[in-house]
Parts: sequence; structure tokens; C-alpha cells
Amino acid sequence: MPPYKDFKPLTFHDAAKRFADGGDTPRAYLERCLETVAAREPVVKAFTAINKAGARTAADASTARWKAGKPLSPIDGMPLAIKDLLETKDMPTQMGCEAFKGNFPKRDNAAVWALRQAGAIILAKAVTAELGGSHPGATTNPFDTTRTPGGSSSGSAAAVGANMVPAAIGTQVGGSIIRPAAYCGNYALKPTQGAINRGERQATSQSTHGPHANSLRDMWQVAIEIARRAGGDRGEVGLMGPSTLPAAVKPNRLVVLETEGWVEVDDATKAAFDGVLKQLRDAGVELIRREDHPWVEALEKSIANGRAVCGGVTGWENRWGQRGIVDNNPAGVSERAKATLAKAEAMTLDDYRMALLARENAQRMHATMAPLADAAVTLACPGPAPVWAGDVPGQPLAPRPTGDFVFNAPSSMLFAPVVTVPLMSVGGLPVGLQLMGQKHEDARITGLARWFDETLKRVSA
Repeated sequence: MPPYKDFKPLTFHDAAKRFADGGDTPRAYLERCLETVAAREPVVKAFTAINKAGARTAADASTARWKAGKPLSPIDGMPLAIKDLLETKDMPTQMGCEAFKGNFPKRDNAAVWALRQAGAIILAKAVTAELGGSHPGATTNPFDTTRTPGGSSSGSAAAVGANMVPAAIGTQVGGSIIRPAAYCGNYALKPTQGAINRGERQATSQSTHGPHANSLRDMWQVAIEIARRAGGDRGEVGLMGPSTLPAAVKPNRLVVLETEGWVEVDDATKAAFDGVLKQLRDAGVELIRREDHPWVEALEKSIANGRAVCGGVTGWENRWGQRGIVDNNPAGVSERAKATLAKAEAMTLDDYRMALLARENAQRMHATMAPLADAAVTLACPGPAPVWAGDVPGQPLAPRPTGDFVFNAPSSMLFAPVVTVPLMSVGGLPVGLQLMGQKHEDARITGLARWFDETLKRVSA
């Protein structure tokens, strides 16, 4: 595994400039990606399926369009991996679950369809934790094989971190885009709830699609090209913003959120985060914390049990579908997933209603913050990716084998857009920082993230 300090990210937008003048081609770019896949995939194990023949055919068609000066979009020819929760017409969709082994609907998710319409190359299906939950797949962290890449978008984050593809699609209900991105050194967007059309994946009220990438420019381009073609969820206005990466925006004032995760952060990670905050203060950005303003304290209190709220809402909403899976094929579902189901089935309707009320209250508190600051900034994970060696026979199951989503639960329950930026390194491993805005401020938050990325230096601890 290459050390993170030497990581040179694979990006697409710079190559696309060479496509236009004939200095490179989408087919040549794809072949370089496949060479990296051949070298890294046996250890990283990010993919459940790879469609090399289909990708090469698509790359040749893209090469012809660029040569003719008629690319379908700025991401025409971009190789992408798709989280294996989303349907693809040319590869199976097995959802990290033995009960779905061989499942092959042969149709595209709305976002996948939109990406093909934009000329993107759907190269592979990326490993997901089982059914998008917490039971891990085989994927390893691209910077340390003993550590988890995060979950549930394990393969999406690891494939980007390993430079096998410049971007990938993940999904999030609690922390499944932002946490693995933070562990694997990605940029990632968890959009406003409903901003990107989820297609068939609309069973739960908090699930979202979002891109992982090795640059903000590629991240935004993938997201906006999907939205321009497939829009948002039913009844939602969809992701809005410019057709290319939003301009950098310097913040005047930021709220620094601790969340319920602050007590779990190690000293080195706190030191790295403090290093970023010092750069912000030195740049003239005002930072306010819970002790500085009663509204910040009120927001902190409203999200103080975010893990439990997200778990309760999602568990209740998933339980009927997952009960059907278990009843149909009990041997095809992990004991960890069964334990999650049992916990959900112990809930009452009033438990679910109380979780919804807690979420609604937190959303009101967050909306109140709009005139107070440009955005909120916090860690994207409690520290570097934890070591994961598997469950120990005869011992209780590890509660969070893909890491803790404690810093991601707030944005999920708030339906708020978040961008994570790889601005920290702790113990030689990536740790992400995240910016969170108000609903439908995806473009503005991306502009703020661009200013962070272009202005601040990475902090190592």
C-alpha cells in the first residue's frame, strides 16, 4: 500500500482537456484505469463485478465523440464505479447479501441511466456493506489493509482512494458516503435530501445518492450531470447550481460543531482539527462554538442523540422489507443484520414517531442558524479508519465494524448538504473535514469547500 503522504490522486477533468485537443483519449484513459485495477484490486477488493468489454465499447464511442468535437458532457468518457445497491442493466446487483446472490434485474437506476446519458463509462459495481447496513464486505482501506475503508459505501470510497477510478457513486442513510470518503482520502458530496434521483432506492426517508471523487471538480461535475438529466426524487426540485464547479467562496463566520462524537475523538485528531481551525482564524474567519452563542448550543442539544434518531428512523422504515428477506432466505442474511432487524422489530409506532419528532425539531433548529453563519464545520469521522480483523468466534459481534457514523448522523437527520474535504492526516492516514449547509445550498457549500481546498494546507498529526 502506498503511504497517504505520497498519494497523487487520479482525476478526470484534466484528462478531458487533452481529449479535446487529441493529446489523450477516453479509451487510453480507461486502459490506464484497468492497469491500476489489475495491480490494486486483488488487495483492495473494491469491486463485485467489472464489465471490461462494455467499458471498452463505451470508451471507444466516447473517443469518437471527442474526436468529432461532440462530447455529450464534460464527463463523457469518465470511468465510474457504482455502489452495488443500485441497479445496473449490465452487471448484477447483489447488495452485499448472500440472499441476493445472482440477482440481476438488467435495468439501470435513475442515476446510472443519467450517467450513461452523459457519456460516462460504467466500469464496475462497488462493494457495499450488506444491504447498506453495518455488516462489512471484503474491501480493505487503500492506505492500510488492516483497516476498514468505512461503510456502507466501502468499495466506492476505496476504489477512488486506490486510483482505480476517478469517481464513484455511493449512498448514505446515516454516514455511508461521508465516513468512508473521510477514511479513504476522497472528496464527497452528500446532497440535500432528495436532490439526486434515487430511482428504485426510495424505501427510507433519509437515503441519498452522492459522488466520491479525487477532486472537487470531478465530484461536482458528476453530481450536476446526474441532476440535469434525472432530477431529484419525486416531488423534489433536485440539485441546483452551475454547470461546472462553483466559484470559491470565503466564509465570514462558521459554526464549529462538536456533536455527540466529540468525546470519542483521539488527541491527535483533535490536534489536526485545531490546526485547520487556526488556519481559518488566521485567514480572518470568525469561528463560533456552543459556548459562544445560545443558538449553537441549542443545535448541539438537538443533534446530541443523532445516532439513535437515525438508527430508529431507518430501522423502522426498513424492517418490513428486511423481514421478508430473512423469512425467504434466513441463511442468506448475516447475524449482524438479523440483530439490527430484531432491534427494529422491538420498536413501537410511538418510538418511530418520537424519532421523527426529534428529527423535525433538529431541522427547525438548524434552519434557525441560517442567518448566524455561512456554514457549519466539523470532523467527518472520529479519527483514522479503525482496524478491522473480523468478528471473533464466540464473542459478541463488533457493534460498528466499518467505523462510527457519529459525525455524519447530524447532516443525515437534518437533510442538509455536506461536502467532505481531505484536509487532515493522522498517523499517516487520511481524516476528512466536512462542511454542512442549509437545504439546497449544495452549490454554495461546494464553493466554500473549494475555498478550503485552495486556501488551507493539509494538517498532519
